[in-house]
Amino acid sequence: MIEVTAATDAHVEQFASHVAELFWSTGPASYGYQLGSRTLMDALVAASWPVRGTLFAHDATTLAIADGELLGIEVGFTDPGFLARIDALRALWPGLVESGAVELEQIGDVERRAAQCSWLNPTIPDDVYYIHAIAVTEAHRGGGVGAALMRHALARAEEAGLRAVQLDVLSDNPAVDFYRAFGFDCLVESTAPIPFAAGVPTELRMEHRFGTSA
Repeated sequence: MIEVTAATDAHVEQFASHVAELFWSTGPASYGYQLGSRTLMDALVAASWPVRGTLFAHDATTLAIADGELLGIEVGFTDPGFLARIDALRALWPGLVESGAVELEQIGDVERRAAQCSWLNPTIPDDVYYIHAIAVTEAHRGGGVGAALMRHALARAEEAGLRAVQLDVLSDNPAVDFYRAFGFDCLVESTAPIPFAAGVPTELRMEHRFGTSA
């Protein structure tokens, strides 16, 4: 039986070693370009996961669990939103430098590449729920975990009276078909020339609008 539940403080330590892989799996080309390495991605997620209001934080995470095992996550929010959570990551850099996870000189390069990739993400309206990430562990893909997480997210957003659910997904991600099956349509295709030349695909902004068929 899959249990879908909001992450709590009690889950922070329990699943800290698993969440970086799940985030990475949603866009390795994009994260690899922006951060330069998987090592830095892992360190940033580990620093962000316990800190509320940051981009990879547990306070915006819904977990799929079975028998105490983490099967997948859905991360989404309305407020604080996407840009606010990105900005909140800045406070984590000094600790990462002090720990040796990142060199001070790297930070400028990371922020420059992240700014280039920011053009891939159109503005998020106030009246939508934004899914930042939905990911399932490799061993449990195809078993209905992602569908359970998506149904939960859609139900919560509709119950909250929001107009729609939106997300961004790289165009080469097999999840595009999964989202279409849940009634998501592509609103915008965004290509940032420099990241695209470095291997970051075109990104799709997709939307599920309530009141339409799914």
